[in-house]
Amino acid sequence: MNFFDEVGSFFDKAAQFTTHSSGLLATIKECDSSLLLNFPVKIGDAYELIEAYRVHHSAYKSPLKGGIRYSECVTHDEVKALAALMSYKCAIVDLPFGGAKGGIKIDPKKYTIEELERITRRYAFELIKHNYMGPTIDVPAPDYGTSSREMAWIADTYCQLNPKDSNGLGCVTGKPIAMGGIVGRTEATGRGILYAAEEVVACSADMKALGLTVGLEGKKVIVQGLGNVGSHAARFLQEAGALIVGLAEYEGAIYDSNGLDVLDVLEHRKQTGSILNFKKSKNILPSNLLLEYPCDILVPAALENQITVHNASKIMAKIIIEGANGPITPDAEKILLAKNTCILPDIYANAGGVTVSYFEWLKNRAYVDFGRVSKRLDSSNVLAMVHVIEQLTGKKVPQEHQNLLLETSEYNLVNSGLKDTMVNAYRNIRELLRQHPEMQDLRTAAFVYAINKIASQYELRGVFP
Repeated sequence: MNFFDEVGSFFDKAAQFTTHSSGLLATIKECDSSLLLNFPVKIGDAYELIEAYRVHHSAYKSPLKGGIRYSECVTHDEVKALAALMSYKCAIVDLPFGGAKGGIKIDPKKYTIEELERITRRYAFELIKHNYMGPTIDVPAPDYGTSSREMAWIADTYCQLNPKDSNGLGCVTGKPIAMGGIVGRTEATGRGILYAAEEVVACSADMKALGLTVGLEGKKVIVQGLGNVGSHAARFLQEAGALIVGLAEYEGAIYDSNGLDVLDVLEHRKQTGSILNFKKSKNILPSNLLLEYPCDILVPAALENQITVHNASKIMAKIIIEGANGPITPDAEKILLAKNTCILPDIYANAGGVTVSYFEWLKNRAYVDFGRVSKRLDSSNVLAMVHVIEQLTGKKVPQEHQNLLLETSEYNLVNSGLKDTMVNAYRNIRELLRQHPEMQDLRTAAFVYAINKIASQYELRGVFP
């Protein structure tokens, strides 16, 4: 089964618990359109033909939203699957976006920065030329192999070609702060995983069924992948009281039942080029064997299809939080669910990135930093309240508490909005599962929730009377 069919399998399982017509379900499930590109770029003294894609899964809302990845493993099927997941993800966290995805079939490590810029700008030109990009059409973002650097090149290309578009910087998100980016976007997906983890371990009934205590404190965690998502997720989970016992990267994995300091591991990798041979930790090769080591929470935050029928029965984690897209195959999930494993699906768990991308898009369209207009007024109101409390109680409020009350920065506002989004989304999914236990698992409930949200939009628009 290919990746898009795997996503379709999860969709079909959930669709059984809805009452929508087969035509409407087929409309939601399939991709609206695909752009397959082959364009030449001069690399050195020769021309190289670059293969690239952009897929629009569902334009039930616009603009569409989805990242751009650079990898030699990029295929049309993969991009279709990721675009579909984006549609469901945006519906679950209640964002006004349809789902899209893009990819360029290259290994970015094989090119100079100048060559990567040339490839990126040409890709952006092709998207613009085919009407596949714009602040009200399709808004890309960083993904595997890309960063704010590539988004800056894309934004500049769009603005150069569309000088009269006053919303031009909103054509992409994940940009550098100086180009209209937003504070907190880089670590947003990892922070969203933290908020998802906090929610799932807060339910005493669910934890009792898993044989775990309530809360993150002391929970043993393994994280696969130390890219933008995994490194931040591991750091935030550690700061919240979890014990990071295992970390995996492509060069290998390390495990220490007594815990690993995430920042120390990242510094070790920076100095040596590898996470292996870190202090007293155990080296594990190949790195995917770490998935089978004992832990309470497993966070696969690398690529898709990491847990399959070949290793699912060996997974010891009680909770799996999908930091990556599609890390568990449908057949593997059946094995895990039979073992009473709690799985937080990708279409919810890693929605932090697109949520904060939404905040960046709003910021670009509003032409003002969050908190800038109200920060001074909020500070004055809080200080006045503090003075009233001090007069009524006769006691002085400590300065550190006053400083906390005065923090209305963009960073805190973004994190507050992200947490509220992740908390509400989880509770909606969990409540749906509680009302319909026949759905049996959180992924099915999440897909049902997303399908119902998208279907209602089509019905309201009159597409299906």
